[in-house]
Order: sequence, then C-alpha cells, then structure tokens
Amino acid sequence: MGYRSAAMTRLNIAVLLLAVLATPAWAQTDAVTARVERILREVPLIDGHNDLPEQYEERVHDHLAQIDIRQDQSALRPPLMTDIPRLRRGMIGGQFWSVYVPTSLKGADAVRAVLEQIDVVDRLIDLYPDTFELARTADDVVRIHRSGKIASMIGVEGGHSIGDSLAVLRQLYALGGRYMTLTHFENTDWADSATDDPAHNGLTPFGKLVVAEMNRLGMLVDLSHVSPKTMNDALDVTAAPVIFSHSSARALVDHPRNVPDDVLRRLRDNDGVVMASWVPGFDSEKVRQQGAARDAEEARLKTLYTGQPDKRKALIAEWDAAHPAPRATIKDVADVIDHLVQVAGASHVGIGADLDGITSTPEGLESVADYPKLFAELVRRGYTDEQLEGIAGLNVLRVMRKAEAVAARLQKERPASDARIDEVDGPAVKR
Repeated sequence: MGYRSAAMTRLNIAVLLLAVLATPAWAQTDAVTARVERILREVPLIDGHNDLPEQYEERVHDHLAQIDIRQDQSALRPPLMTDIPRLRRGMIGGQFWSVYVPTSLKGADAVRAVLEQIDVVDRLIDLYPDTFELARTADDVVRIHRSGKIASMIGVEGGHSIGDSLAVLRQLYALGGRYMTLTHFENTDWADSATDDPAHNGLTPFGKLVVAEMNRLGMLVDLSHVSPKTMNDALDVTAAPVIFSHSSARALVDHPRNVPDDVLRRLRDNDGVVMASWVPGFDSEKVRQQGAARDAEEARLKTLYTGQPDKRKALIAEWDAAHPAPRATIKDVADVIDHLVQVAGASHVGIGADLDGITSTPEGLESVADYPKLFAELVRRGYTDEQLEGIAGLNVLRVMRKAEAVAARLQKERPASDARIDEVDGPAVKR
C-alpha cells in the first residue's frame, strides 16, 4: 500500500470514528438491536442445554397442566427461567431439552427415569404444537425455524441413563435423543467424570464402543461433565465432530467442568463446537472462589456442629451476610466466548446456557428472554455477522450434518454392536 493510500485509509477510519461518536447513543443501540434481530430471524438460535423437563419432575411430578408455560412463569418461587413468552422474546429457534436423571439412580431405575423425561418433552411438544416441533435432523431444525416454531431436540444428560446397554442407547436415539453427555457429576461404569475421582483413566474399552455406536447412530458425543482424560480419549476415537453442550473456558475460570485450552485446540481440529454456559461459577473466577469458600465453611460447620442443623443454618446465614456473593455478568460470559473464539476459532463456538438447571444466573442474563442482550454485547465487541451467525446456530447445524453424514457411512459399513460391558471390560464387583 502506498503512502497516499495508507493516509486515505487512516482518514476514512478517522471519519468513520467521528461519525460513530457523533451518532446519538440511542441510535447506536437501535442499530445494534436491529442487527441482532435480523441475524436471529435469518439463523436459528440454537441453545445446547435447558433443564425445563427436570423442573416439571421436581416441582409437579410431571403433571404438565400445573405449569402453563404459555404464561410468564417468572413469578413462581423459585422462578422458572423458561416459558413461551420469554422464549419468543429471546428469539430461540432451536432448543436441546435436557433429559436428566440423578446419578443416584442406577440400571433399570435410571432407564425408566430417562424415559419419563423424554415423555415430558414429547408431551410438551404435543401440548404446545403452535410453538414446538420435534427435530431429528439439521434440516428439520432449519425447516421448523422457518415455519416460526421452535425446533425441539433431546439431549440425554449422563451416560448412566443407558444402564450400560448399547441397546438402550439405540432406543434413546430412536425416541429422539440427539446427543448424550457421557457422564454427569459421577463416573459411569465406563467413563470418568470431571467432578469425581478418576476410576478408569478416561474411557474404558466399553466406553470407546459407546462413542463408536453413537457415531454409527448419528448421536452427538457431548463432552460436558467429563474429565479431561475422557475428553481426549473420546476425541481419539470419535469419527464425527463432538460437542460440549454447556461448558466454558478453564483458562479463565479453573472449574473442573470447563474445557482446557489443549482440548479446545483439539476441538478445532475435530470440527466440533463448545457451547458457552451461563453458569456463574463457570464464567466468573470470583464467583467460583466464593462458592468454594462457602462450601468449605459449610463442611467446617457440619464437622463442628454435627446433629445441630438449626445452629449450622444460623451460622451459615451469618457467614453469608459477612461475605456478600459477587455476581457474574454479561461481560463475563462474553469474555468466555472471546477466549473460546481465540483458542478454538469462531466456527467452533455456540451457546448452551443451562437455564433452569442453575439456581442463579449472570446479571442481565436471567432467562431465555435475554439471548439478544448477549449477542448485542458481542456486536459491540466487533464480531462480524458471519461469526454471530455461526455462534447463534450455524456451527451446531454443521456439526449435526457432519454427524448425520458419518452415520450414513458407518451404517453401510457395520451393523449395530451387540457387545456387553462385562464381555468388553470384564466382570465388575458391582454395576
């Protein structure tokens, strides 16, 4: 570039900056809002993880008529974070509904419970057919979004839900399960969790067969909740891109549920996607440390005052008053996205808020109505339309399509596996 061209470029930039500065703040805000709304009309905003089905089980034992999500449910105590009016304001185009069961349930009990959760999703879709429609493929998501409805997909949260059975895994897929998180808070019999003491050094041989069978089905391998060794083992054996349905960046917040940078770099090579969560303790180091300190104080009080729950409750209330909890913010979540983009690349980032699976949220991101606020923050940080469209949903759609293509190939190459865990990993003392 010659001197004159460079000088003209600097002049043009200066003129542009002066124009922006001269533009009233309300006009700048309106322009950002209009840009976000245009993008989210054109591209389905796909959230990777919402626990509304669990809320129906916990609050009303799956009696769906007792909570009408056609009405704003923010007045409930504790409030729901999800309902149809706020989903519409949040411009959601596709939602992975989590079908979660506690890790305390094992074997047939876990299988029954996850079937009941899938039934909740099916009945929600039937109850609100003008709003929701089940999506089984990426093309379904696009079609449903264009029709004005919310494409509803099922995410199985925790590999314990299959009861160590590849046959159950296949049936969950047949019922609409489109990803499975390999573990939850505890290890499964075949994979190590991020929040449990390692028992298997990652994936067992059977665990690797689970990943292979998910590839053959076209079911996304979700590496949220798993240990770094399990992450790497899964990346070693998978034939399709993987996802993290609701995780953040460990380099920023040293929580075991977050993704280390070396894994983020492998995710880029795998062509997968990490969906940034809104869990305050995953997005703010101050919040994480406060939570750890409070947990330590509760443990200390339990040791000191065993059998005195009222005294412990009073003392922890005093501790809370003396240590006001910080709040994560929209900027914290955007910082996480910035880091994920820097390390993994903008083509490998999405959103997985974990709403209604958490008890608190970042300030400004209280419900499903607030996705546009986060995208407005990204606009202000200089993200391009292409990057925003990818983060909103195109990155996830790419991963889904690739998983579908891999499945079509693998189903021609090999039959369903009939392996059993004892045959592969050997007999266990207790399963």
